[in-house]
Amino acid sequence: MNITDTVLHDLALVLPKTPLENGMTSHKLRALPLLVMLTSMPALAQTAQPQSTVGASQPSAGGTPERTPFSTPYGASISADQAKAVLSAADAEAKRRGWPTTIAVVDTHGELVAFSRPDGATLASSQAAQRKASTSARWKRETRVFFNAYVSGANYVGTYDPEMMAAPGGFPVVMAGKIIGAIGCAGGTGDQDALICQAGAETVK
Repeated sequence: MNITDTVLHDLALVLPKTPLENGMTSHKLRALPLLVMLTSMPALAQTAQPQSTVGASQPSAGGTPERTPFSTPYGASISADQAKAVLSAADAEAKRRGWPTTIAVVDTHGELVAFSRPDGATLASSQAAQRKASTSARWKRETRVFFNAYVSGANYVGTYDPEMMAAPGGFPVVMAGKIIGAIGCAGGTGDQDALICQAGAETVK
């Protein structure tokens, strides 16, 4: 006798016999639903248990460095004259290379201070340049950092900020070790935009 027959036999002893249509009785038939319920309870209890993540391997989220990355402090916001100098340097580099590049310079809050869109530049580059500059200023880093994150599959960075521009071509403008604004360039490839922007950002020291 296997375990199922044993359980059916024991349950049948405590259940009343019921006549079937052919005149026979089957206490085992009466016991079967109860058996199914009892034998399924351990499985149900097991599947109801929440999965614990304690000790489970978790993907890295930047680690725990001694210092917070991109922690350069803010300084006084870039002045109009400083912004014009940054823009002029970037524009000169773009003209030297023959690349129609739209350039935006913003303050520490990402607000526009200086802007230039030359003839022949794509119209969409106006917003792109400003968003690159704003992203760089507010997040204290070159926008290529976010581009690299997307390329590596870390798409969650897009949930940080709906106005983020995750494309090369945005640089913080740093003077005396403090961020005073940022510059954004658009109209070419990401690498072209970054090269033009870097020329402008390096004007201020």
